[in-house]
Amino acid sequence: MTMSLSCRMGCGACCIAPSISSPIPGMPHGKPAGMRCVQLTDDNRCAIFGRPERPKVCGGLRPEAEMCGPDRDYALAWITGLERATATH
Repeated sequence: MTMSLSCRMGCGACCIAPSISSPIPGMPHGKPAGMRCVQLTDDNRCAIFGRPERPKVCGGLRPEAEMCGPDRDYALAWITGLERATATH
């Protein structure tokens, strides 16, 4: 049986570590890896969560034990590693 995870409060790793190539309100060209999304609030919550202008890639990302690990630092490192492994140069 697969257990469903919820986002860790105050994490925001998936809104910082990956690059996003689709437009984001306030970031019409997306964002590079490692840059904080302008829609990430001071308490690391998505200001456009559930809204139609939220990029589809963001809505498709689901928390998983492998990605999120035990803490925010782990999640940032894991997503950064994935971003580096899949980046085109």
